[in-house]
Amino acid sequence: MQSIDELSVNTIRFLSVDAIEKAKSGHPGLPMGGAAMAYALWSGHLKHDPTSPDWPDRDRFVLSAGHGSMLLYALLHLSGYDLSLDEIKDFRQWGSRTPGHPEYGVTPGVEVTTGPLGQGFAAAVGMAVAETRLAAEFNRPDYPVVDHYTYIYAGDGCLMEGIASEAASLAGHLKLNKLICLYDDNRITIDGGTEITFTEDVGKRFESYGWQVLRVGQGNDIAAVSEAIGEARRSDRPTLIMVRTEIGYGSPQKQGKPESHGAPLGAEEVRRTKENLGWPLEPSFLVPDEVRAHFKDMQKKLTAQKESWDRLMTAYRREFPQLGVQWDAWHSRRLPEELENDPALWEFEQPVATRVASKEVLQVLAKHLPNLMGGSADLKGSTGSYLQERGDFQKDNPRGNNIAFGVREHAMGTILSGMVLHGGLRPFGSTFFVFSDYMKPSLRLAALMGAPAIYVFTHDSIAVGEDGPTHQPVEHLATLRAIPNLDVLRPADGRETAAAWLHALNRTEGPTALVLTRQGLPQLPESGRGAFKGAYIAAPEKNGPADLIIIASGSEVSLALEAAAVLEKKGCSVRVVSMVSWELFERQEESYRKEILPEEIENRLAVEAASPMGWERYAGARGRIVGLTGFGASAPGTLVMEQMGFTVDKIVRLAEEMIAQPGG
Repeated sequence: MQSIDELSVNTIRFLSVDAIEKAKSGHPGLPMGGAAMAYALWSGHLKHDPTSPDWPDRDRFVLSAGHGSMLLYALLHLSGYDLSLDEIKDFRQWGSRTPGHPEYGVTPGVEVTTGPLGQGFAAAVGMAVAETRLAAEFNRPDYPVVDHYTYIYAGDGCLMEGIASEAASLAGHLKLNKLICLYDDNRITIDGGTEITFTEDVGKRFESYGWQVLRVGQGNDIAAVSEAIGEARRSDRPTLIMVRTEIGYGSPQKQGKPESHGAPLGAEEVRRTKENLGWPLEPSFLVPDEVRAHFKDMQKKLTAQKESWDRLMTAYRREFPQLGVQWDAWHSRRLPEELENDPALWEFEQPVATRVASKEVLQVLAKHLPNLMGGSADLKGSTGSYLQERGDFQKDNPRGNNIAFGVREHAMGTILSGMVLHGGLRPFGSTFFVFSDYMKPSLRLAALMGAPAIYVFTHDSIAVGEDGPTHQPVEHLATLRAIPNLDVLRPADGRETAAAWLHALNRTEGPTALVLTRQGLPQLPESGRGAFKGAYIAAPEKNGPADLIIIASGSEVSLALEAAAVLEKKGCSVRVVSMVSWELFERQEESYRKEILPEEIENRLAVEAASPMGWERYAGARGRIVGLTGFGASAPGTLVMEQMGFTVDKIVRLAEEMIAQPGG
C-alpha cells in the first residue's frame, strides 16, 4: 500500500500524463521525473495561501523549466488554487487557463511567464533582490513583515543558457540567501544525453559564483530533498540543490530517455506506466479521496500562516504607522499627485542630450519615489542612470537603490521583470541602445506578461559617431516597435524626456523603452505634455493651409524644425510633428490622430535616423521617408549624420520636390 506521500506524488504524475495524453501535446518527462522533488517543497516548505495568491509575503515558486507546466498546474489544482480539474483536462486548449507554458496573469499562482529556458531563473533573482530590499526597508525587531523565499525549479537546459549564468553570478555576488534553486539533474536534453554538450561540473561552477551547493542522489527521496531545502534555508548564500532524477520516471519504455521529453507517452505506454507504478488504469485524471483530504489539510495550515501574517501586519501598522503608510505607497503603482507638477521636471532651457535630461529627471523622480530602484549594465556614467544619495545595493547595504548589474544585459532585462512582478519596487535598467539586442527575449516576455519594467536605452543612433557601426543602432527602433505591448518613446528634448519618464511610471499594463541621444539637442518651443499623446504639432504651418507635414522623432525633430523654417522663408507652408511614440499615438482617439495628421495633407516626409521600416503608415502613399538602409560608420557624429543624408538641405530638397509634384 502506498503512503500518502507516494500517492500524492503519483497523483501529480498522472494528472500530468493524462492531461498531456488528452491534449496529444506536451512534455511528460519532467513532471514524471520531478514530481517527488516538487512535492517535497510544496508539502513541507513553501509558504503560500491558495485563497490569497497575491499575499505579499508568500514564497515565490518559479518553474524556470516551463515546458514542465503540467507539474505546476497539478500542484496548483491540488493545493486549492482557483484552477479546476476541468481546466486540467483542457490543457493546451483554446481559452483554457492551462496553456502549454506557464503564463503570468492567465493561471492563478503562476508568478512569471516561463518557457524560454533560463528566463525564469533570472526573474527569480529579481524577486530575491526585491525581497532583500523590502526586508531591509520595512522589517523591525519582532516584526518580520517581509520574510519569504524564492524557489526556482530549473533543468539542464536552463543552466546551459547564458542568461542563467549571468543571473547566478550576480546573485552569488549579492549573497541572496533566500534564493534556492532545485536543479532537476536528469542529464537528458532533446537531442540526447547531456554528455554530448554539457560535461562541465555545474556544482563547481555555482560554487565559484558564491553559491552553496547541495546534492541529493535520488530524486524520489522526499525526505532527502526536504532535508536539503531545510539546510538551504539556513544558509547565508543562495543555494543550488542538485537533485538526480530520471526523466519520464515510471515509463517502462521511455524512462531516462529523450523520447519522454516533448511528446505524449502514447496510450499503450500510459497503460504500462500506470501498471508499473500501481496506478488504476481508469478513470483518467484520478485524484484519490485521501490525496484530496491530505492537500486540504495542508491548505488549512497555509491559510493559518497567512492569517498569522495578517495579525502581524495589523500590529505593525499600530506600532509603526508611518511605515504602514509607506508600505501602502510602495505597493501602489500610483504616482504622488505632486510629482507631475514639480517644476524641476520641466525646467530645461539650454541644449542638452536626452540622456543627460533623463539623468536630471531621475534625480527629481527619486525625491518623490523612494522605491525607484535600478541601474545599468556597467554604464551608469554614460547612461546617466545613477540615483544620487540613494546608495548602492550590495550584500552589505541592502537598503541601496542603485544596482550594478555588471555587463549582463540579458539578465538585467529579466531581473527587472522579476522585481516588478514581486511588487513594492519601481525598477529600471539601462544600457546603450545597440545592446538591446542582448535583451530582446527579456523585453518580449515582459511585454507578454504586461510587466511595467522600464528600459533606458541611450546612444540611440548613428550620431554615436566614432565608436562606429558596431555601436550605432539602425534596425533597433523597428525591432522594438514590432514587439506587441512594448511602448517605445524617443523624446526630442528635455521636456519630452520628462513626459516620457512620467508615462513609463504611470504605465501599469506593460513595459516601456526610453530611447535617448548621446548628442545635445535644443529645447523645442512647444514641447512637453503633448508627448503624452505620442505625437503632437511641434510647429504649426504659418503660410496658410499646410503644403506638407514633416514627421520626425528624437534628434531629428530639431532638424525638421530647421528645415521647416527654411521652407517657410521660401513661401511654403509646413507643419512639423514630433512623433515621440507610435504606440501612444495609436491609442489616441481617431479624431486626435486626424487632427495631427489630416488625411487631406498627403505630402508627408518622415525623418528618423534609423531603419525606415514601418514609417509607411504615417508617410502614406505620396510620402517620402528619410531613413537608413545600411549601417553607419566611424567618424564624428555630426559628420556621420551629414554623410548619411540627415541634413537640412536634403529635407528641404525632398520637400520642394514633393510640393512641386502634380497634386502636391
